Amino acid sequence: MPTLSEAASRRIVEDAGVAVSPWATAADAGSAEEVAASLGLPVVAKLCGGAIAHKTERGLVRLGLSSQDEVGAAAADLLAAARPEDGDVELLVSTMVSGNRELIAGLVRNEQFGPCVMLGLGGILAEAVADVAFRLAPLERDDALDLIDDLGAQLLLDEFRGEPAVDREALADTLMALSRIAEDPEVLSVDLNPLIVDDGQPVAVDALVETA
Repeated sequence: MPTLSEAASRRIVEDAGVAVSPWATAADAGSAEEVAASLGLPVVAKLCGGAIAHKTERGLVRLGLSSQDEVGAAAADLLAAARPEDGDVELLVSTMVSGNRELIAGLVRNEQFGPCVMLGLGGILAEAVADVAFRLAPLERDDALDLIDDLGAQLLLDEFRGEPAVDREALADTLMALSRIAEDPEVLSVDLNPLIVDDGQPVAVDALVETA
């Protein structure tokens, strides 16, 4: 069951309607600097490839790059960290999204029940509090809103530390997009981790799609 690269995964979820952080790919350090200039600093740089599923564990993510020199140096380091078993790789550069709240969302296929859309708390809270809810796909709009209501930590979805409440309609849009992806039997799973809440809007800053 192969996983797609983050770039390919982003294209699938973005086409379905998931809001993702602005991004582009680059083949080398110079191109990465050009992408960063077009997106606007600060940015995140990652090494991206179909055989690279867990970038953070391998140190293949560079956060908060705030100058062209930092982008170029990070890009060179990331390319140098590629292994032969990684196959073809490229750089993925995206805008740096910040927020105090993180969610996770995804699509899984259960042998008994079929495709299910998932929503839960993300970040460090995900390890401390198992707050996850599921709904069978396909979803109606009311199903998506009910799925949001099923989370136990509703207070975190309201105004929080000076930030506005999570836009539940926008979050429902993300869940509906995952439901649409479930219509493709070749897609076995989707992982949006994390969804960072930026000024009330949920934005996917990473995506991983597994195919049959």
